[in-house]
This record gives sequence, structure tokens and C-alpha cells, in this order.
Amino acid sequence: METKILNYRIIIEPEKYPSGSLVYNAYCPTLNIADYGDTIEQALASIKEAIQLRLEVLSDEGEEVPVDLPNGLVTQLTVKAPKRVRLAI
Repeated sequence: METKILNYRIIIEPEKYPSGSLVYNAYCPTLNIADYGDTIEQALASIKEAIQLRLEVLSDEGEEVPVDLPNGLVTQLTVKAPKRVRLAI
């Protein structure tokens, strides 16, 4: 049986807790799953494990596995904030 290699888009965002600690949330929109880690590397390792488990469950249940469309675009925009804006950082 041939091994298939799948690529998934992962969004990583930092989250600062009121205590001051910082974690990194990782989200895979195609599979609608998320996980986190204390570092970006830990978040990526956690989401990779979650993706592999999700794929196993879908396969075991005979479900189709969603895949990302090739050549998708992930970008970031810069916008001007109002002068008196209070930022939650």
C-alpha cells in the first residue's frame, strides 16, 4: 500500500493569559481541530499529533478525509487603527 503525504495549513497565534504566561494556539481549519503548546515548536508537535489521530479516526470510520486545496493563500494585512484605540495585547 502506497503512503500518501498530506499537507495541512496551520494557523499559530500567541495568547497571553492574565497571569502573564504565554501559549501558542495552533489551528487546522480544514479539519477543524486545535491544540496548543508553550512554544511554537510544541504547538506544531501537538497539532501534528492531533491531525494524525483525526485522520486515523476518519479512516477507521470509513469517512472521507478533507484535504487542503493546492496553492491556497495565507497572508496578513496591515490596517490603520483609530487614534484612541485601546489594544488588548
